[in-house]
Amino acid sequence: MHSLEPKLLTVIREGYTAKRFLSDFTAGIVVAIIALPLAIAFAIASGVAPERGIYTAIIGGFLISALGGSRVQIGGPTGAFIVLIYGIVAQYGYEGLAVATLLAGGLLIAMGLARLGSVIQYVPYPVTLGFTTGIAIIIAASQVRDALGLAMESVPSAFIAKWPAYYHVLNSINILAVMMTIATVLILVALPRLAPRIPRSIVALVVFAACTALFDLPVDTIGHRFGAVPNTLPSFHIPRVSWDMLPNLISPAFSIALLAAIESLLSASVADGMTGRRHRPNAELVAQGIANVASPLWGGIPATGAIARTATNIKSGGTTPVAGIVHALALLLILVVAGRWVALVPMPVLAGILLVVAYRMSEMHMFTRVLVATTKGDALVMLSTFALTVIVDLAIALQVGVVLAALLFMRRMVQISEVKAVTMDNEEDAEVPPEEAALLAGLPKEVTVFEVSGPFFFGATQKFASAMSVIKKEPSVLILRMRRVPIIDATGLLALEAVHAQLVTHGSQLILSGLPPHPYEILIRSNFIKKLGPHNAVASFEAAVNRAHEILKSTEDEGGARPCA
Repeated sequence: MHSLEPKLLTVIREGYTAKRFLSDFTAGIVVAIIALPLAIAFAIASGVAPERGIYTAIIGGFLISALGGSRVQIGGPTGAFIVLIYGIVAQYGYEGLAVATLLAGGLLIAMGLARLGSVIQYVPYPVTLGFTTGIAIIIAASQVRDALGLAMESVPSAFIAKWPAYYHVLNSINILAVMMTIATVLILVALPRLAPRIPRSIVALVVFAACTALFDLPVDTIGHRFGAVPNTLPSFHIPRVSWDMLPNLISPAFSIALLAAIESLLSASVADGMTGRRHRPNAELVAQGIANVASPLWGGIPATGAIARTATNIKSGGTTPVAGIVHALALLLILVVAGRWVALVPMPVLAGILLVVAYRMSEMHMFTRVLVATTKGDALVMLSTFALTVIVDLAIALQVGVVLAALLFMRRMVQISEVKAVTMDNEEDAEVPPEEAALLAGLPKEVTVFEVSGPFFFGATQKFASAMSVIKKEPSVLILRMRRVPIIDATGLLALEAVHAQLVTHGSQLILSGLPPHPYEILIRSNFIKKLGPHNAVASFEAAVNRAHEILKSTEDEGGARPCA
């Protein structure tokens, strides 16, 4: 149960002081100011109304901090979801997205209760890098209309289709919008060096919203495109979709759950590296699930842990989940007090913010590094995930990426798996210790020795079968050295049983030498050791040789007939 306990309870049990509260309060306010423009920008880029991003940051952010397994995690909408949400909304509308998010929340809760938190963390880095870089490219491409001020009613959802559409209206570029976008990017990039404590995105929002309103600048604003922004949370609403549509939302729900799990646990792991603490992945998954169940019930979109906001929280002095709770409550206060002014924000400013987010999200230096400095397999997995994310669909990209990475892993395991005969001619290759060389030299010709190295799983059994096939005459005794077999799966077990059955048919016996604990336990549970005979599963090569001599002596005493196992 400890792995599911929220960190907030741990903090309370440790003793929460006024000094820690002051530090958390300050950090929460700073993060809220930074989170506001991002929540608005992510919502608009996802194809939903701007207030839905704020609702998500409030509801999701509160629950992720209050119930999560990290002391410093900040939750809310993130850029990673933009592509996925946009596609779901375009196909099924907001109600379809809400139902998919509810289903995803349930999946996340189930994953946490099933203690799958540690498993999710092992999604290969090339897969994560491939889809995050792909998402960054799509985010940047989707902001071209607002960054250039192009006169377009809508932007095609497909990446490739966007560019001809942009080209056809290129003569409608709004120079003022371009200048505002560039100025926003410069503020976001330069201000941290000049005044690192000032929330740069809020500066850009306030300055250009004020200029647009005072001077009636001819640029598109949130109000022009979406109308007035509410200044209260919406009422509780259960989303409705037809039963016919529900099966179609299972795959999007799975994609939301998988992406939320990866993103949140990656963020929590980054926070661990910055704080020296350890998060509870299963508690984090349960909190993410509850947040994603609650968010659409109050008009929100999918929520997850946000790496940049979590890092800002840590750098601002946040040390407990109270900082995340303060961040959510501060956003609620901002919504109530200043929500109506959000409509004044120019779209080119949001485009500039998202372009900077996309650049930082892309991690091009790491993309290039994996492409150039790692194996061809890793590069293939990354490029495949990247290309499918950009051209096809994020859900398919995730699934294909994970499958390709799994196949690559299996191929590598097969490469390190080895089965070969051990003779005096190749004893050095088989790394037979010097003290065992004499035992090997003294073996009679009726005894054959093979060494199995590496994982003995379905990918390696073909090597085993090929190695066994080179035996021209069935030996009286076959010794299999298995000291370097860390694991054995069902297919490996079947291969062993097949060899044993073949030997029994010819009146021969099989001896297993040096079985490690895990494979030995599997063979015990499967009753293979019982079929083999416990005396034929020995701890050392010396014991195996002695057992082989016993079998041969027994054969001679019985008049030369081969014994049956």
